[in-house]
Amino acid sequence: MTQPARSGRLSTLAAAFIIARRDFTAILFSRSFFFFLLGPLFPILVGGLAGGIGQKVQDSTDRPELGIAMSAHDVAAMKAAHQRLSPQLGASLPVLVVVQELKPGEPFDAAQAMKADRANLAAIVTGSPDHPVLTGPAERIAGWQGRVALLAAEARNSAPSAYPGVTLAGIAASTAADRTHSRVVTAQLGQTVLFLLTMLLAGMVLSNLVEEKSNKIIEVLAAAIPMDAVFLGKLFAMLAVSWVGISVWGMMGGAVWLTAGHSLADYPAPAVGWPAFFGLGVIYFSMGYLLLGSIFLAIGSMASTVREVQTLSMPVTMLQLLNFFFASYAMAQPGTWVETAAMVVPFSSPFAMLARAAQSPSLTPHLLAIGWQLVCVAVLVRVGAALFKTRVMKSGPARGGAKRGWLRRASA
Repeated sequence: MTQPARSGRLSTLAAAFIIARRDFTAILFSRSFFFFLLGPLFPILVGGLAGGIGQKVQDSTDRPELGIAMSAHDVAAMKAAHQRLSPQLGASLPVLVVVQELKPGEPFDAAQAMKADRANLAAIVTGSPDHPVLTGPAERIAGWQGRVALLAAEARNSAPSAYPGVTLAGIAASTAADRTHSRVVTAQLGQTVLFLLTMLLAGMVLSNLVEEKSNKIIEVLAAAIPMDAVFLGKLFAMLAVSWVGISVWGMMGGAVWLTAGHSLADYPAPAVGWPAFFGLGVIYFSMGYLLLGSIFLAIGSMASTVREVQTLSMPVTMLQLLNFFFASYAMAQPGTWVETAAMVVPFSSPFAMLARAAQSPSLTPHLLAIGWQLVCVAVLVRVGAALFKTRVMKSGPARGGAKRGWLRRASA
C-alpha cells in the first residue's frame, strides 16, 4: 500500500522560525554586534560630561533665594547684615530678596506668598530680627534655620555672642500640582527613551536586508520557503536582537547607576507604579518596533543599494518624528480629542499610551490599546510581507522577457 507523498515545503510559521533563528544567531555572534553594543556608550559618556558641567554651572549661577517680609527698618538691617556676611560666606549664603516692606500692623500671609511664581524662592523670613519666623517647605526649612539666625544676629549686632531663636512655619510641599508636574516629567522621559530606542534599533533591518539582496541570498531563500516567512523571520529576529542590546545596556547602565548610590525613590514615580510602567514599556517598544520594522522591511525590498535605503527611509523617519511630537503634544491635552487621536493612530499610540501610564493609574485603557496595536501590527505585517514578496520576486527575469523568449522559440 503506497503512502501519500509528503510536501517538502515548510509551513510559514516553521519557516519563519528557522529564518529568525538563523538571523538571530548570525547577528548575535558577529563582531559587528559587539561594536554595535559599544556604540551608545560614547553618546552617554559625552552626555554625562556635558550634564556634569551644566550642573556645575547651574549650581554656581542658580542660587536659591531667601525672601524677606518685614518693616522697612528691619529690611534695611537684614540687607546690611547680608552684605557684611557675603564676603565671608560666599555661595553658602542665599540670595536675599525683598518680598514686601510691611507697614506697622499690616498683615502678611507668608504661606500664600510662597505660592507666587518665583522659581528660586526657597523660604520667606517674617517677624523681626529679634524674633524671626521662617516659612517654607517643611522638609527644607530646618536646614535654613542656622543661616537665618546668623543673619538676624548680625542685623541686631549681637553676633557672635547671642543668636535669636528662629520659629519654623512649615508648609506642605507635596501638593497635587507637584505630583502632576512630576508625572509629566516621567511621561516625557519615557516617551523620549522609547522613541530613541525604536529609531536606533529599527534601522538594523534595512542594512541586513540590503546586504542579503546584494549577495543573492534572498533569491535562494525564496526558492526554498515562502517569502512571507522570510519577512516574518527577519522582523522578529531583529526584535530579539534589539532586546538583547537593550538588556545589555540596561544591565550596564543600572550597575553604574546603583553604584553611584541612586535609586528609583529619587525620581517621581509614575501613576501605575514602576513595575507596571517598565512592563508596559516593554510591550509598547515591541509594538512600535514591529510597526516601524514592517515598513522598513518593505522599504528595504524596494532598494538595492545603501544610498537608496537612505533616500527611501528618510520620509518614514520624518513622519515617525512627527508622530512623536504629536504624542508629546497630546500628553499636554488630557481628556481631549487630541489625546484620543494620538492613542488611536498606530504609530503614535505606543508613545501616547506610555505617557498615559505615567499620568493615570488605570490599566484598562492599556489593555484596549495593546489589543488595537496587535491588530495594526498584524495588518501592517501582512501588507508589508505582500509588498516584500512582490518586490523581491521582481529581482528575477521579467514576465515580458520570458514571453518574448517563448514566442521566439515557437517561431523557430
